[in-house]
Amino acid sequence: MSRDTFPFTPGTLRALQRQREQLECEDRRRAASRECITRKAFTTSRAARQPVSHKHRYCRDAAIHNALYTGDFERLKGIFRDDGSAEVLVETISEELQWSPEMGLWSLTPKKSHTSPLRITAGRGYADCVRYLINRGADPNSKAGGRVALHDSCESHHAECTRLLLTRGADPNLQDEDGRAPLHLCTTPETLECAKLLLEYGARVNLPCHYTRATPLHVACGRGLEGHVALYLSRGSDPCALNREGETPLNAACAASDSPQHFGRYYRVVELLLTAGGHPGTPGKKGHSPLHNASANCHLRLAQMLLDYGASVNVTNSAGYTPLDCALQVCTDYPECQPHQLVRLLLNHGAVPSGTKMWRFCAASPQAFEILLNTYDRIPPGDSWVASVPTEIWEENHTFYESVLLAANQPRPLQHLARCALRKQIGGQRQMALRDLHLPPGLAAYLLLQPEGSVL
Repeated sequence: MSRDTFPFTPGTLRALQRQREQLECEDRRRAASRECITRKAFTTSRAARQPVSHKHRYCRDAAIHNALYTGDFERLKGIFRDDGSAEVLVETISEELQWSPEMGLWSLTPKKSHTSPLRITAGRGYADCVRYLINRGADPNSKAGGRVALHDSCESHHAECTRLLLTRGADPNLQDEDGRAPLHLCTTPETLECAKLLLEYGARVNLPCHYTRATPLHVACGRGLEGHVALYLSRGSDPCALNREGETPLNAACAASDSPQHFGRYYRVVELLLTAGGHPGTPGKKGHSPLHNASANCHLRLAQMLLDYGASVNVTNSAGYTPLDCALQVCTDYPECQPHQLVRLLLNHGAVPSGTKMWRFCAASPQAFEILLNTYDRIPPGDSWVASVPTEIWEENHTFYESVLLAANQPRPLQHLARCALRKQIGGQRQMALRDLHLPPGLAAYLLLQPEGSVL
């Protein structure tokens, strides 16, 4: 039986129901005895109790859990009355579906996890509770469940709790079990104030994640957080830092800019990075340069800015594709982003078409296909691309596609040959070069491959 399937047989359902009933029974037992457990755990006087090592003290009482998770300040004061009483581990049990090889099915399995009263309250923004727990001996730098309270308050963008923890001695550079410092967890626009506080109290802006080697700038760029990026760069963050995969923050920003609705903020992030000295040619994952990523995401303005800063238009990635190849492959995926203008931009900056193998990707985008074909002085024979054009697209652009079939392996008009010769003579940066010639607008548009609806 496949590990990735759920065998919803009568036996499976009965087994799940039995486990559910067992868990509910356990919950009722704990609820019935919670007041007794509370008194035994926390109301015995300090003089009468024997000292117990903090690392072995666990709290499993549902009533105490409820007071912590709801921020019931008055109840907490009654529970954690003694100094040091807040240094306990809170144990919770959650139900997870796990594969049971013995039973041959998925089953609900209780899973224990640990946290601390300080982590719970800081992660939910209960500042009064956080202050009280620290006064009762909770250590801001105590790791419970692989994290400290500062990780939770920053991730949940609770600036008041973050400030309180930092003023009480929390270390802003402690890393969690995944190797991330609190700055790495500032991943939403609302966490900007927390990031400012962390840096104010000594957080290292270039501290890499222990495992991924990503800096906070990598994280902010990958999320398109322009406020965070500006903050980190103003504090000396390195725009050329490399993570474990060899990617810079610029690579991260260009790769993440894959949704047209977020193009604007990623554009501003990349602008900040390039202004601060980010290199537009550094290859990242699978050899993708920032221009490869911008082209694969059909981000026209971003590609233009990278080219203006000197990005190489004919560099290849590990698969042998150029940015133009990446743009041609997504022509039908981003019809609203004017893919033909991106193809035109790259060709006018000196991009060299890799051959007819890319035609099938862009043939269903008539304008992009026309622009590409007009870089050839002779259209090679073959109609393998025809099958990739949907019937409705063909019917809407019948004149253009018929002109392509008629022009295949035939001499192109003298005017077109003159265009090809002049473009070859000018080389890259054709748009700037033609501007200096002060040509009539119509002629300049023709030389810059303005689509006309036909290749004849």
